[in-house]
Amino acid sequence: MSDLAQSDLINELQTHGMRLVDPRAGQESRRGGAGPSDHKAITIGDTTVMIPVHTAPSFESPYLVEAPDDTGAARVTRDGEEVARVRFPTKAKFYALKTADGIPYSQIAALHSRDVLATTVLQTCIRYESRKKTCQFCAIGQSLAAGRTIAHKTPEMLAEVAKAAVELDGVKHMVLTTGTPRGKDRGAQVMVDSALAIKSAVDLPLQGQIEPPEDDIWHQRMFDAGIDTLGMHLEAVTPEVRERIMPGKASVPVEKYLSSFEAAVKVFGRGQVSTYILAGLGDTREAILSMAEVLTDMGVYPFVVPFVPISGTPLESHPTPSSEFMASILRPLGQMIARNGILSSDMKAGCGKCGACSALSTYEKLAPTPERRIA
Repeated sequence: MSDLAQSDLINELQTHGMRLVDPRAGQESRRGGAGPSDHKAITIGDTTVMIPVHTAPSFESPYLVEAPDDTGAARVTRDGEEVARVRFPTKAKFYALKTADGIPYSQIAALHSRDVLATTVLQTCIRYESRKKTCQFCAIGQSLAAGRTIAHKTPEMLAEVAKAAVELDGVKHMVLTTGTPRGKDRGAQVMVDSALAIKSAVDLPLQGQIEPPEDDIWHQRMFDAGIDTLGMHLEAVTPEVRERIMPGKASVPVEKYLSSFEAAVKVFGRGQVSTYILAGLGDTREAILSMAEVLTDMGVYPFVVPFVPISGTPLESHPTPSSEFMASILRPLGQMIARNGILSSDMKAGCGKCGACSALSTYEKLAPTPERRIA
């Protein structure tokens, strides 16, 4: 399979989802919660990606993944014709462990893709407390309500689980996200406390993800504590879409994000600051690529992913973007990222480096080799 064909197949799977003959294959998939939920990890060639399996579109997907054979390989078919062979990453060994007071490690952090540890440090959010303010795509409270996680993962817990995940499962980097707490730091203090503890226990690259703090001094404080890369997520790029989809978060204007990005790049370096953009919520292709031009020129990595509706949220019936729409964004965006020399492979940690929730990193590889810009 050519690199272009593989990129297009990943894009197709992430927009359509996939049906599984054996739902137990590979890692356990999560329903609800923060981050990539209702997905399952599969490896195509050398690339591990997260594909929706518990969403309404995936139940009707034309792509069927057969049960894996004794070697762990499985056929992917469309209309009965084989289109690819994939592998399912093995289940995380650290999931079998518990803390001294009986909390399962799986309630503290999760394995994403095949070698990324992720956690939502605070499983509560000031935006989620009110239907008038909540981000309509967010399911941060679902896993907490279902008892699959705990509200606050202490620094000590995170350090213990991170060390085990590195030693038992070969985890390469870790994502620390959080619901937005009250306070002007927007969760930066939580990142500082968590990073200090983790880095004292294990040498593991970390990404912190928060809303832009009111005072830019927090960027340096997080960096000094051991946060290697920073994510501040726009989600949508035009004011009207932001106000409709996430009325609470939209109170932080795009202009504040841009000024915070600029300050953060000075601390973390070009390509080590990123933002999530959910394509399919209403922003046009032109709006997303226009914002991406601004971001990549600043040295901010725009991680564009297809919107995936999660059951139980106000947007559970919202359509997913078409694979054609995603390709029309990701192909030129991959070129743009390469041209600015901020490739995902150069990122120290985080969602952009992992790349499993989008075909973007595979489209980057199709671009000419960039001339690296100096941070």
